[in-house]
Amino acid sequence: MARRLEGRGERRTNFGRRYLACGIDGAFLLSPTPTHFLGIDGGATRCRARLRDVGGALLAEAEGAAANVYVDFDAAIAVIDGVMASALQKARLAGGESAIALGLGLAGLSSDSDARRVEARFSRFAHVRAANDAMIACLGAHDGADGAIVISGTGSAAMARIKGRDTILGGRGFILGDDGSGARIGLDALRAAAKAADGLGPSSAMSDALLQRFGGVLAAVEWAHGAKPGDFGALAPVALDHAERGDLLALPIVGRAVAAIAALAQAARALGAERVALVGGLGEALRPFFDDSLDDALLRPAHDPVEGAIILAGGAHG
Repeated sequence: MARRLEGRGERRTNFGRRYLACGIDGAFLLSPTPTHFLGIDGGATRCRARLRDVGGALLAEAEGAAANVYVDFDAAIAVIDGVMASALQKARLAGGESAIALGLGLAGLSSDSDARRVEARFSRFAHVRAANDAMIACLGAHDGADGAIVISGTGSAAMARIKGRDTILGGRGFILGDDGSGARIGLDALRAAAKAADGLGPSSAMSDALLQRFGGVLAAVEWAHGAKPGDFGALAPVALDHAERGDLLALPIVGRAVAAIAALAQAARALGAERVALVGGLGEALRPFFDDSLDDALLRPAHDPVEGAIILAGGAHG
C-alpha cells in the first residue's frame, strides 16, 4: 500500500521580516530565516553533504560512509554528524549551526515518528526537516515542482509529489522489497552462482566470476551471513557487465530488475504524475537494457538528491 506523507513546512512573511515555520505535532515554531542551507543525502551506500548560502552559492561539500537509519540508527546519525562537521569546517562555519537550516533525506526513514526522532538529534540547527531519501530525490529531480521519481540504487522505490501530497511506492527494504535495485541484483546473482556450484542450476561466466571472487561457494555463504544491502549492491556491476555480453544467467536477473523499474514508473503515473524521472546510482547503468518506450518515459533529473535536501530545508540551488 502506498504511504502518504503531508508536507509540514512553509515560508511566511511578517512585518517585513521573513520567518521559517516548522510544524511539529500541529504547532509552528517561528525562527529567523537562516543564512545558510545544508543538505544531507544519507543513503545505504554513502552519505553526502552540501552547503549553500542564502543566494544559492556553493560553499562546501563532503562525503562519508553509508547512513541508513533502518539498518543502524545510531551509526547513521554518527556518520551524518561527521559529514556535516567536515562540510562546516571547510566553509569555516563550525559552531554556526544556529544560523543554518538543515534538510536531511535518509534511507530507511519511513514515518513521521522516524523523522521527528532524527530532527531531535539536530535541534542545534536553526531549522531541521528530515524525510525519506525518496522525497529529496523527487524535489531535486523536478526542481521542487510536482512530479514523480523511480529510484534505483542500493534499494528501490518510487515517489510522486502531486498538489502538496507525497506518496511513496515500494521502499519496503531489502527483505520485503528493493526489486530493481543493486542490492537485489547482487543477491540474485550470488544465489545463481551458489546454485551453479551445487549443480542445482546452470553455470555461466557470471557465476564463475562470482565464485572465483569469493574463493568458492562456502566462502560466499560465510560472507553472505554478515552482508548488508550495500554489500550485495557492490556485486550488481558483475551481473550488469555479464548481461551486456549476453550471459545466460545475468540477462534474466537484469531483465527482472528492468521489469520492476517499469512497474514502479507505471504505478507513479497511475497516481497522476505527468513527469517521472529515473534517479539513483544504478538507474543509468540499467538504462541500456530499457526498451524505447521505457527509456523515453523515464526522464533525467534536473538536480541530484543533495540539492533536493537543500530545497527541503528551504534553500535555493545553484
